[in-house]
Amino acid sequence: MHQLRKVKMRSLVITVMGFTLVVGAVPLSGGTRDKATSATSRTADLSKYVGAETCKGCHADVFRQFETTVHWRTMLDTRRGKEYQGCEACHGPGADHVNAGGGKGVGGMFNFKNVSADEISRRCLRCHEYGEEHRNFSRSQHNTNQVSCIDCHSPHHAKQAEYLLVAKQPPLCYSCHNEVKADFSKTFHHRVNEGLVKCTDCHNQHGGFLTKQLRSTAAQDQICFKCHVDKAGPFVYEHAPVKTEGCVACHTPHGSTNPRLLKRSQVNLLCLECHTLTIDSGAPGIPSFHNQAAKYQACTMCHPAIHGSNFNRFFFQ
Repeated sequence: MHQLRKVKMRSLVITVMGFTLVVGAVPLSGGTRDKATSATSRTADLSKYVGAETCKGCHADVFRQFETTVHWRTMLDTRRGKEYQGCEACHGPGADHVNAGGGKGVGGMFNFKNVSADEISRRCLRCHEYGEEHRNFSRSQHNTNQVSCIDCHSPHHAKQAEYLLVAKQPPLCYSCHNEVKADFSKTFHHRVNEGLVKCTDCHNQHGGFLTKQLRSTAAQDQICFKCHVDKAGPFVYEHAPVKTEGCVACHTPHGSTNPRLLKRSQVNLLCLECHTLTIDSGAPGIPSFHNQAAKYQACTMCHPAIHGSNFNRFFFQ
């Protein structure tokens, strides 16, 4: 019996080893062929790239503008292949174009004119789709409304060196969003026209998950708290609208004829939109001794900590 077990064991080992050798040999051979095929295909593709200096020969004026942009620096990044460098990173390989003697659209070169916004944006996003800023562009209102990257950015003829913008903010934003322009001319407004605040400080023009494509703070709070940090809390006694509706429950963010960008000219009228016994808002109604005479009209005279308090649930000082 002992000899029989030894024979069986030797047989098992031989079988297992044989199986291992066969299995190991198949992927090795197949993997080599795949790598060789991939390398050949890649070599064939890269042979179509002629380099930006060749483009410069015919497009000297455009190249002179291109040299001043951040895109030109990608030519210096040797860690990436030719397909990510120079003019051909955006327009595609140029060998066929050069051999055919040039011309618009000749040789399969991608021309950004007369193509859809989707095609343009897809081409730009091949490099710019990564990172927090651009990853949500496909769900953005700009993309939904067929606004492409080059409607705001110009690779060759940018008017602003930063971000290659075709115009500076806010005039660039006003070219489409003219309805908000008047708000920034009101008596009380965020100082966008003065250049102290930019539209993109509050809105992510490339898309996001919040309404109006609003940004958020690092703690994922409302973007207002990025500047108005004293209103962020956390507080022991929270004022519910700040957490449920946000700052726009009481304030108009762009501009207002009322101090502190309030929606109403009188503070008590704003408070009474929630704090009344006639509307089931869930907020406590005003006490009977608040007769709304002039003495009680400015609610914040007695309740100054209106954004939240660590000491009193009625937001007293």
